[in-house]
Amino acid sequence: MTSVNGEGRRVIRTLIADDQEAVRRGVRRILTAQPDIEVVGEAADGLAALELAAELRPDVALVDIRMPRMDGLELTRRLAGPGVAEPVRVVVLTTFDLDEYVYPALRHGASGFLLKRSGPSLLAEAVRAAADGESLISPSVTVRLLRHVTVPRRQDRRPDRRPDRRQAAPVVSLTEREVEIAGHVAAGRTNADIAAELFISPGTVKTHVASIQRKLGVANRVGIAVHAWEMGWAAR
Repeated sequence: MTSVNGEGRRVIRTLIADDQEAVRRGVRRILTAQPDIEVVGEAADGLAALELAAELRPDVALVDIRMPRMDGLELTRRLAGPGVAEPVRVVVLTTFDLDEYVYPALRHGASGFLLKRSGPSLLAEAVRAAADGESLISPSVTVRLLRHVTVPRRQDRRPDRRPDRRQAAPVVSLTEREVEIAGHVAAGRTNADIAAELFISPGTVKTHVASIQRKLGVANRVGIAVHAWEMGWAAR
């Protein structure tokens, strides 16, 4: 549960799960230097992380993909997957841009992913974004990953043809505006970016995004982006 420090500032309680001690030490050093982030626990394997999460109830868990006893995919599913009563927001840590495990992790409810070689500012940003229910991890990296790991279901594969959004939308009962906003989310745009593009307020965008998540049955913006890429809705 998010706590508040003596100055009345929100403090994001974070759990680190990685089997490499050097990685955990480095991540802890970066996060503890932030005034609004507290590392409440560390685990060297997935099962230990699951037990710690149940005990400590962190706001965000940074989860490595490859760990002993329970890998990051299963840990993510148990912490943030469909049907979890009190989900923990998960950011998956990965070594490679196109790690074959990232897409299933997103399907299991991860709020996003972060490359281990990312800098300190991006790591802190990822934790804050996850705590806020966002997936502001690095739009360019997220979009590049989604382009490689998703296959459009309804898109004509010929390069001179673009998907018919009006045809795709009824499949998931989204309105035309929701399909449009889902496409912008898939392009890595923030609520403010989408609002400026569509000449509506950020609050209206936020309302639409919440509605899209509910209709698609996904946990976060990344889930929307994955679905939009598969359906061929992603904005150019």
